[in-house]
Amino acid sequence: MLNHPIRSVVPEIAQPDLKALIDHQPMNPFQVLMVAICFILNMNDGIDVLVVSFTGSEIVREWSLSKSELGYIFSAGLAGMTAGCFLLAPFGDKIGRRKMFIIALSLITSGMLLSSLVSAYYQLLLLRFVTGLGIGGILPTLAAVASEFSNNKWRDFNVGLVQAGWPIGAILAGFFTAWAIPEFGWRSAYLAAGLVAALMLLSIILFMPESLSFLTGRQPKNAHHQINTLLTRMGHTTLATLPPAPASRITVPYAELFTPEYRTSTFRLWIGIFFGMMTLYTLMSWVPTIAKDAGMPFELATYVGTALNVGAFLGSLILGWLASRVGLRKLIPAFMLIAFGVMVLYGNLSMTYGLMFMMTFFIGFFVQGGFNGYYPAASRVYPATIRTTGVGLAMGIGRFGAILGPALFGILSDAGLGKDLLFSLFSVPLLVAGFMASRIPSKNLD
Repeated sequence: MLNHPIRSVVPEIAQPDLKALIDHQPMNPFQVLMVAICFILNMNDGIDVLVVSFTGSEIVREWSLSKSELGYIFSAGLAGMTAGCFLLAPFGDKIGRRKMFIIALSLITSGMLLSSLVSAYYQLLLLRFVTGLGIGGILPTLAAVASEFSNNKWRDFNVGLVQAGWPIGAILAGFFTAWAIPEFGWRSAYLAAGLVAALMLLSIILFMPESLSFLTGRQPKNAHHQINTLLTRMGHTTLATLPPAPASRITVPYAELFTPEYRTSTFRLWIGIFFGMMTLYTLMSWVPTIAKDAGMPFELATYVGTALNVGAFLGSLILGWLASRVGLRKLIPAFMLIAFGVMVLYGNLSMTYGLMFMMTFFIGFFVQGGFNGYYPAASRVYPATIRTTGVGLAMGIGRFGAILGPALFGILSDAGLGKDLLFSLFSVPLLVAGFMASRIPSKNLD
């Protein structure tokens, strides 16, 4: 924060001009730093979500669980993420992005640290739900903040880049668990992840300001000073007075998602994200266990999961880079169509270990890379005043697919379905996700 008084040097600038100022001026180092913090926060979420995938085989061994019971552990975290998207994320539009980060990270930190102390199956189920609650609250807020600190030229790339932090966190988790679990046991992975989350919580408290879009839209106490501080940090002229305040809202603006302007986009986002998450979270949860069942040693099977996330990281970057050139309406369906073909091949080919690594990489590249296009798409569909509500609710609906997928995969595996049929079945939702993306009517996706 600045220590000297705010200087009023120009006449009042209206809110639309402020948005135009951010949209059309180059991004300065402060804005880049805010996007980088969001990237690191999403890395942390990747660690927290995927650590259960990397530790799954050891949990099964210690507690003699069936595949269905392991699937319920995967789904417990996803159920928490669903609840977080519904119950927490929308309040980012009411209490602010920064406060939402603090609440969500507090839940994640406590859930991960306590998971390192569990001694029973039901305890881990409960704590995975608590951790997921925090992750569900933070993910839509990350997309909103990255969008609001970016100019129009880099907005899609930056929101996509933030989503690419997830697989980077998963990659780091994979390397760490491959080393730590044989040495210290599976609980050590949860302890380390909890400490990382605690560090991120401290960094948000110390360094993350509220976003300009929220401050101008909601105008909380001391908004004028905070807006001018932000404008100064971004290299812009300060405001003499606050722009006119929009009509105040007492509740979270759910109803606005269903006005004629947004209704069709809302429902098509929901359907596409639901089916995309059904397949995506099934793959993220089960790929290391499938590799271990194929005869791979634990360390090598963990690296197969890492290959999935290396592909996801590069796919997310490439999609973000192409988005401003091709448009998300065309790009997401193209990625999903290729992902469908790769998954069918994966399920039906007889693979060596080397081929399994390569095919897993391409699955990550096209499945998660394509799906991550939904984050900048949803951020573009909704304006700042309802952005975290819109993104959060869409991701919350999608989490029902994420809950269903891993649990259904485990049930069908116990029922005797082979890898060929399972991968063929779970590739079909990708076609639905791609088609829905192509049919979202918002002009902002072109």
